[in-house]
Amino acid sequence: MREQTHAVEFCVVGGGLAGLCAAVAAARQGVRVALMHDRPVLGGNASSEVRMWVCGAHGPNNRETGILEEIQLDNLYRNPAASYSLWDSILYEKARFQENLTLLLNCSCTSLEMAGRRIRSVRGWQTTTQTWHTVEAELFADCSGDSVLAPLSGADFRVGREAAHEFGESIEPAEADRKTMGMSCLIQAREMETPQPFIPPAWAYVYPTDDDLPHRAHDLGSNFWWIELGGEDDSIYDTEQVRDELLKVAFGVWDHVKNRGDHGAENWTLDWVGFLPGKRESRRYLGDHILTQNDVRAEGRFADLVAYGGWSLDDHHPGGMRYPGPPTIFHQAPSPFGIPYRCLYSRNVENLFFAGRNISATHAALSATRVMATCAILGQAVGTAAVLAARDGLTPRGVAREGAPELQQLRMEDDCYLPWKEREVPARTRGAVLTAAEGDPEPLRNGVDRPVGEADNGWTGRLGTWVQYAFAEPTRVRECRFVFDSDLNRPRLNMPCSYPLRREPHAVPATLVRSARVEARDPAGNWATVARVVDNHQRLVRLPLDVQTTALRFVPEQTWGAEQAHLFAWDVR
Repeated sequence: MREQTHAVEFCVVGGGLAGLCAAVAAARQGVRVALMHDRPVLGGNASSEVRMWVCGAHGPNNRETGILEEIQLDNLYRNPAASYSLWDSILYEKARFQENLTLLLNCSCTSLEMAGRRIRSVRGWQTTTQTWHTVEAELFADCSGDSVLAPLSGADFRVGREAAHEFGESIEPAEADRKTMGMSCLIQAREMETPQPFIPPAWAYVYPTDDDLPHRAHDLGSNFWWIELGGEDDSIYDTEQVRDELLKVAFGVWDHVKNRGDHGAENWTLDWVGFLPGKRESRRYLGDHILTQNDVRAEGRFADLVAYGGWSLDDHHPGGMRYPGPPTIFHQAPSPFGIPYRCLYSRNVENLFFAGRNISATHAALSATRVMATCAILGQAVGTAAVLAARDGLTPRGVAREGAPELQQLRMEDDCYLPWKEREVPARTRGAVLTAAEGDPEPLRNGVDRPVGEADNGWTGRLGTWVQYAFAEPTRVRECRFVFDSDLNRPRLNMPCSYPLRREPHAVPATLVRSARVEARDPAGNWATVARVVDNHQRLVRLPLDVQTTALRFVPEQTWGAEQAHLFAWDVR
């Protein structure tokens, strides 16, 4: 068979949202990256193969931004019919056409080579090309969900639930066990113009009445997340057998919806069934800190926080469909709560990061951190940390010692919100005189790029009006950085779980600035347009410039529907 070797600085194994964001974040900063993923499409549980919603922090203005928001805004712009093929293509292009990034799809990591306590290379089999790919790197990140590098490298990890007394966690059992949250095969339905019969396969389970599906809402707007099994089995080695059982359940549930009672489903057809189970929990790495239920409940105000969560402590019963009681309990958790950098690298393998549902956390804390929007921003944090490690020849732990404050600033510069932290505003921006034709523009340089509590932290102005930076002397400006309003409180779900005949198409948030111009003033006092924002659908926009000027003006010209322009930051460099 063919052998191919790739020499890079940073290798990411696993192309779910965490791995994708990690790889793209590092590559955009000039690090040579390889992304090895065992599926034909990226996105993991968010991909067309599983189709789970991208969930995240609850509460006003807590939506996760950064690369994840960029992806979701691309999807709103380009995918009005909410096609999963288009969603897959958007994820694919972020990696495939990113400079400095080598994408290896359909490639399963099967072995690795160690050099002492460091990983030297990983090896994967690419089924489509019958090729062995070896990736040599200085830094590695395991974003595979199942932590495939852990048993291969000897990295410390855990499986299952801790005893309540180990960390003083009230939602854990009295005795530790290896039970986990289960996995799901989702189903999706589509409404048609005429009645649609359904003949179930002979091997499907039968649920004659609603009493046979207790505590499991099965209206047509549900994504049937509760079709869940495997928590009492081995969540890795038993996956194929669990999948077989899940398919019996899935087809049986649809048979119940269609043929057993009136569920308003006469014109609905089964459009899709997931044959790849979406997993919630398996191996969890151990880092320099283990996040616990009590850390979450205390808001996680760590000095080295690099990401945040805000989902409830959503602890699914390991029995899944075998358990007749409620399939999950939503234990209270604050939103947001901080997640420290020390949970994102191995405590005993020196060059290994990890991000996603496999971070260093107890089972209880995992129940809040495992949702995909949280996983995505954890991945971007790891990719950014890899930039610092590659630049300075540091280990992941070395970044914790030397660069946590710098890592936090780089995160916020990329529009990744960190609760209780302020972004450092460039000196040129701070030193200029900031005025506006209307409204108070000062929040544009306060270092907080979204509403927090009662503070809007933004500037609002009519279309055609202006906001201006004036300099004491002619100044060379090379970039403008804007953070526009993408409506952080818009409906959360990235893709639908069912397709009614009449559904609202995806659309760019009305609040976003669609077009604008930047004007520069010369020493004679004349204004000229030096840059334009055209057909914009993104929140974070960087405009390259090369202009010597005494003042710059930003003039919003059009939004996607809002009557006024609203932005949270404007930096000049």
